[in-house]
Formats: sequence, structure tokens, C-alpha cells
Amino acid sequence: MLTLLQHTAQMIKNWWSEFTLQTKLMAAATLVVSLIVSGLTFWATNTIQQDARLNDTRFGRDLGLLLAANVTQLIAEDNKTELARFSSQFYSRTSSVRYILYADEEGRIFFGIPYSESTVQNSLQIQRRIQLPEEMGRSQQPFVRQHNTPNGQVTDVFVPLVQGDRHLGVMAIGINPNPTVVTSSGLTRDVTIAVFVSIWVMVILGAVFNALTITRPIKELLVGVKNIASGNFRQRVDLPFGGELGELIESFNEMAERLERYEEQNIEELTAEKAKLETLVSTIADGAVLLDNEMNVVLVNPTARRIFGWDDHTLIGTNVLHAFPAAIQVELTRPLYQMAKGERDSGEFRISISEPTPRMIRILVTTVLDRERENVKGIAITVQDITREVELNEAKSQFISNISHELRTPLFNIKSFIETLHEYGDDLSDRERREFLETANHETDRLTRLVNDVLDLSRLESCRIYRLEPLDILQPIEQTLRTYQLNAKDKEIELKQEVEEGLPSVLGHYDLLLQVFANLVGNALKFTEAGGKVIVRAYLLSSMTPEDSHTMEGATRYVRVEIADTGIGIGEEDREAIFDRFFRVENRVHTLEGTGLGLSIVRNIIDKHHTNVNLVSEVGVGTTFWFDLAVAEASSKPGSIPMDATPKLTVEG
Repeated sequence: MLTLLQHTAQMIKNWWSEFTLQTKLMAAATLVVSLIVSGLTFWATNTIQQDARLNDTRFGRDLGLLLAANVTQLIAEDNKTELARFSSQFYSRTSSVRYILYADEEGRIFFGIPYSESTVQNSLQIQRRIQLPEEMGRSQQPFVRQHNTPNGQVTDVFVPLVQGDRHLGVMAIGINPNPTVVTSSGLTRDVTIAVFVSIWVMVILGAVFNALTITRPIKELLVGVKNIASGNFRQRVDLPFGGELGELIESFNEMAERLERYEEQNIEELTAEKAKLETLVSTIADGAVLLDNEMNVVLVNPTARRIFGWDDHTLIGTNVLHAFPAAIQVELTRPLYQMAKGERDSGEFRISISEPTPRMIRILVTTVLDRERENVKGIAITVQDITREVELNEAKSQFISNISHELRTPLFNIKSFIETLHEYGDDLSDRERREFLETANHETDRLTRLVNDVLDLSRLESCRIYRLEPLDILQPIEQTLRTYQLNAKDKEIELKQEVEEGLPSVLGHYDLLLQVFANLVGNALKFTEAGGKVIVRAYLLSSMTPEDSHTMEGATRYVRVEIADTGIGIGEEDREAIFDRFFRVENRVHTLEGTGLGLSIVRNIIDKHHTNVNLVSEVGVGTTFWFDLAVAEASSKPGSIPMDATPKLTVEG
């Protein structure tokens, strides 16, 4: 039962919530008016009824006293025959009398109309005694009261029968209500109920009429307008109304039909343009972020997400300052707010950030104005990653500084010795002149080597593509050893090769590999003391994938080349920078001279062969440089470098 009541209450609540405020106010006003009218009607009815009861009371008292005055003597004489005759005449002539009863002092009824004495004595349906009111007591004044019966309200009048000092009993007379007053009261009550019901019937009918003729089409139109605003141009309102509402509905449907036709005509073009714009923004190399005038993100392209580490963030609709790294927040907060207020048009910033990865970026900020170019509609942010540019500029500056220094030293020496020979040549001995000329010649060779190395390095770092062809790795090794054999003999260093027999051809460029061997063997001889060894090794190194483990077909094979020496070694602190341009180990150990470009050239040449150059070194023990070259027959995809056979440091052999 409780669930049913709750469900009913919820239905009523939902039904009531659907009405408009105007309807609710009208219903409330109607309720107040109906309650006031009903209250006034009931008040009038009660007033009339009270006046009627007062009149009935007075009439009953007077009628009772009149009748008592005429029958007191008859009762005192016990003349019941005359009492019955007189009472019957009185009852028949007075239509307002309901009953007349006579009782003694004990309340026993001895006569009554319309009851006879025999009926009173013998009927089982009539009480033989009257229950006299306690308020009456031994009073000599009549007592009046009203009680309700199925036929209406009856006024009871109790009149004491007294003759002199003798108390004879009580006469009870019942007075019917005034029929005119009863009819008027009932009519008033019926009219009041009819008025109340009629008001609410009119209200309900008005609400239903309003819902069917006004509220319903307005709601349908409201839903239609919302759908049109959301882009659903197929919305139609189909209601059979005439007049102004009908014209409004017809105009709405016509508008929706025109919008639908316009959409069908332009949707493809708009979609294509939008796709082009989104593709352009998403594919540009620079990061792009578009903000509204409240700093909320409207658009962000993948490049900006990658630069700022926003790949896993949902940024649309959020404040961009909360997503920027701290360094950018510090730089851009004030300029962005100035631009949003129209106090600034653009700005350029270079900021170094440490997260998500350390980099240097350039940020260009520009306001987006409306067509009249008066109000700021948003802010466009362009982000450029200039980390590589900064590094290249630093490298360029360092390269120019280093090359200037390296060129200045031999040129200064050449100039100094030539000026000395020119000015003091006659004062010098033949031996001194030969020494000066040899030194100038040596410095000239050094300058030539430096220029050649710079040209080689520049050529290797260009976008030039070298064609790799099958070659026998033994040929450049033997040519290099023949070139440096005399130099090794002069320095009392053992120079030899350990090349595995039957090696297959490798993919490579002969001249470039010859330059690699020359640089590595030359460095090994330079940093190896007398009595040491320099060994060039080459052997086949195989590496198979798990799916190729059952057959040799498809296996990638490599030839590993090692240049090992027993020289001074390379400290751990120098191993990272050993391949940088102009970095020289002799700067730290203070031994021989060099251009500092040899290993940088080696690294670039090995990169052209789609592999890497590695080293193993220990100070005071020696150094081994090694790299892998793909076998020509099975190297459709060169570049997978096996790292499972790191060469040993020793060169004993």
C-alpha cells in the first residue's frame, strides 16, 4: 500500500512539474477563489441554521408553555379522556409538533401522541420511562434541546407541570424544523458544492484545452528548435492546427526543409574543407595550439602533444596554463592575459624546458581577431623545436673556433720560419736552414692533412649517397699494412693481420674502408710504444633469428673487423667524446699531434655502411676498435648489427 501511495505521489509530482509557471499560478488562484467562495457559502449556511435553531427553540418553548397551561388542570384532576381529546386536537392542528408525551415525577409515561396509553403500556418498542435531562432537576423553567433524527433535527422541549406547590410531572413536546429553512439550507449547500465542482471542472477543462491547443504545439516547436540548433535539420512538426499556430508550424517546417537542402548541398564541401584544415594542422612540422579568449584549449595538433608530452591528456576545454611545463608558465602567463585583453598583438619566446625531454623551443604567440578586427576571438600558439638548430649552431661555432685554431698554428709556424729564413738566411748555417725548411714543410703537410680531413668530413656529413658493392675485405687490409709497415718498423712495433681464410665478400665502399683502416691503424701506431703490437683481424660472425634456427636459409651473416693495439688505452671519461670532431686524446696525455678529425671521419664512414663502430679499451693495456660489415649474399636489409661477440682486448696472437 505504501509503495502504491509513493508511486501515485511520484506520478502526481511528475504531472505537476510538466505545467508551466503561468498554469501553476492560475491553478493556485482558482483554488484560493474556490476555497473563499466555499467558505463564505458554508458560513452563510451555518448562520442560517443557527438562526433557524434559535427560532425553533423560542417557538418550542412558547408552544410548550401554552400547552402546559391548558393541560395542567386536566392532569391534576386525572382527566385523561379530556387530556387525550385536547392533546389530539392540538397535535392535529399544529403541523410543526412531532410528538407530545406526558410523564409523572419518576419519568413514567402515562400518555403520548401519536401513542395511546395502551400502546405505551404494551409496546416492546417504546421505553416506558423518559430519561429526563439532568440539567432540568427541580427547576420550574422549561428545558430545550435539539437532537438529530433520520428525518432532520428535532427540538425537544421539557416543561414541568406544576400546580401551586404540587409537582405533577413533565410534558415533553417535539418540534419539527422549519421546512422552508431546511429547504433553503439544503439548496444553499447544494449550490455551494455545485459552484465548487463547476469551478474545478472549468479549470481542468481549461488546462486540458491549454495543453492540447497551446502547450502541446509550443512544446513540439521548442523540441524542434532544439533539434535544429543541434544540427538535426530533418526535424518536422506535424500537428493539425489552424490559425496563427498553424502558420507558425508551417513556417517552421519550411525553414527546416530549406536548412536540410542547404546542408545537403554544402555538407560535402564543408566536410572536405574541414578535413583539409585538420590534416594540414595535424601534419605540419611545428606544434599548433589554438585557445579561446579565456585560455581554454580549442585545438592542439600531434606535434604539440609530442613536444609537451600531452599524448595521454585530454586538453580540449581546459586552461592551457595548467598543462604547460613550469618554465613556459612563468614566461607566457602574463603575455597571454595581455593578449586576451587586447593589450598585446603578438610575441616570440625562446624557452628551455626539461620535461618531458630536455629541449629548446621557440614559441610564437598571435591574437586571432574577428572579421572587423576589433575584438580578440582567441590566441594562436606556434611551437617550434629548435633543439637541433641550437645544437648545430653551437657545433658550427665550435667547429669554426677549432678549425681557426688548428689552421692558425701551422700557418703561424710556416710564416715564422719563412720570415726568419728571409730576413736572417745569410746568417744561418746550411744545417739550420735545412731544419727551418723541413719544419716549414712538415707544417705544410700538417696543414694539408687538416684541410683534406675537413673536406672529407664535410663530404661524409652531406646527403651524398655512396654505392656499396661486394668486395674482398682482405684487399684494403693488406694495402693498409703495406702502407704502414715501414712506419711500424721504424717505431719497433709489430704490425700484422689475422684474417680468417675463405671470408665471403662484404658490402662496402673500397676507398672509404681504406680510409677507415688508415685512420685506425695510424692512430694505433701513434699511441703504441716501441715493442708493442698492432693487429688487424677479420672473421665471420653469424646471427640467426629464432624462426631461422632450423635452417641456414634467411640467416643474416656479418664479417667482424677489429683493429687492436697494446697502446696507452683510452680512459673511461674520454670514450664518449672520442668520436667528436677535434677531440684528441693527446690533449690529455700530451704526446703526439693530430687533427682530431680521424675518428669522426671513421664514424661517418661506418654510418654510411649502415653499421656502428665500437671500442673496448683499458688504460695501460690497449684499445680495440671493431665494426661489422654485412655479407654481400645475405644482406638485403643491412643494419642489424649483432652484438653477441664482443672482441677481446688482448692482441696476443
